[in-house]
Amino acid sequence: MDLTVATEKQQDMVLADMCIEPGKPWEYCPREVFRRVTKLLKDEFDLVLNVGFEIEFYVLKGVIRNGKEEWLPIDKTSYCSTSAFDAASSILEDILTYLQTMNITVEQLHAETGKGQFEVVLGYTEAGTAVVSLIYAREVIKSVARQHGLMATFVPKLVADLPTALLGRDVMYAEDEDGSGSHVHISLSRNGENVFMASGESKYGMSKIGESFMAGVLNHLPSVIAFTLTHPLSFEHMLPKTRNAAYLCWGTENTEAPLRTASPPGIADDRVSRFEIKAFDACTNPYMGLSSIIIAGIDGLRKDSSLPEPVEGDSDVSGENLRSVPDSISDSLAALAAEDTLFTEVISENCLHNIKAIRKCNQEVMGSSRGNSLLQKCEMEIKNYCDPQRDYNFPNDMEVYKDPMKDIIFKF
Repeated sequence: MDLTVATEKQQDMVLADMCIEPGKPWEYCPREVFRRVTKLLKDEFDLVLNVGFEIEFYVLKGVIRNGKEEWLPIDKTSYCSTSAFDAASSILEDILTYLQTMNITVEQLHAETGKGQFEVVLGYTEAGTAVVSLIYAREVIKSVARQHGLMATFVPKLVADLPTALLGRDVMYAEDEDGSGSHVHISLSRNGENVFMASGESKYGMSKIGESFMAGVLNHLPSVIAFTLTHPLSFEHMLPKTRNAAYLCWGTENTEAPLRTASPPGIADDRVSRFEIKAFDACTNPYMGLSSIIIAGIDGLRKDSSLPEPVEGDSDVSGENLRSVPDSISDSLAALAAEDTLFTEVISENCLHNIKAIRKCNQEVMGSSRGNSLLQKCEMEIKNYCDPQRDYNFPNDMEVYKDPMKDIIFKF
């Protein structure tokens, strides 16, 4: 991959490990956690995780209305409309050109359901490479938008009159549209061959390895969500009837299922080559998010777990007497607390402790339930995080660390 920042020719971008000293990893480094987890999958099962990300984002343009700056969608046409490409052709062409320059493969680009919303589907590859491509692609998208005098945002949920200090501007957004996720597609390979897909007759079109891994992810999804949905706005994107992950189930054509199997062109109808996880967005650290998914999958492999029957169709799956996925940070933390030992095998107790503390802090700042409006929640966040004079009140169980490389104190 070309490390030159495509939009800034005199700059290079490098993703670095965090170390206590040269050659000694810091136990809280997300890349180090990810490295340990993928090594465990390889050493114990001789498996490699392959991943493809879908990047959803909005492109907004600034306007002055009644003396106030607002951000409006660059386009208001429907899903997959060619008119959306006409309105955003210059920025989209530049995004594709810059990604190609950085050797980042784009499989698809299309207009999404929200007004001014688009989706870039990145190439399918080994998980570590996929995460790097995801991070660089987001940087390119944001940078290109700025060059065009626009704003690109991956925030999980945009709502009417939402103060956008989180987006880097003290302005207003005037629409209430579908949220944005970073859906992740996952398969397993051994010696370069996809072993998620069944080689012979199979009830669900997947191998036993694939089924057990996916079953582990489904069984532990409430805990996994503590790593993959990390912001209160993330849960506003996952409401029922929003084509997202509201109920704990899996399917093929069921858009309400958090896990769906998929078969790209060229794969027989009775075979699936991968599965999709919807409970993943741009607020999560992708290294930690994928690490939690792998840990859950490994548990499924160890237990030879089986999947329940799929829930199909786009009907109201709540009628199937299914459990809902966690609908708040506090709910996901409660699920995680019941399964601590599963994650501390690879993620250190100290690291897991501080992940929980960060989530608790965010929940306390933003409010604990949907009783508060999104506007109130965001106002609370702005008040607490954007006031340089404020004395931050972190939870008592959040530890304080001194950076061994610098004479500064910071909170993890």
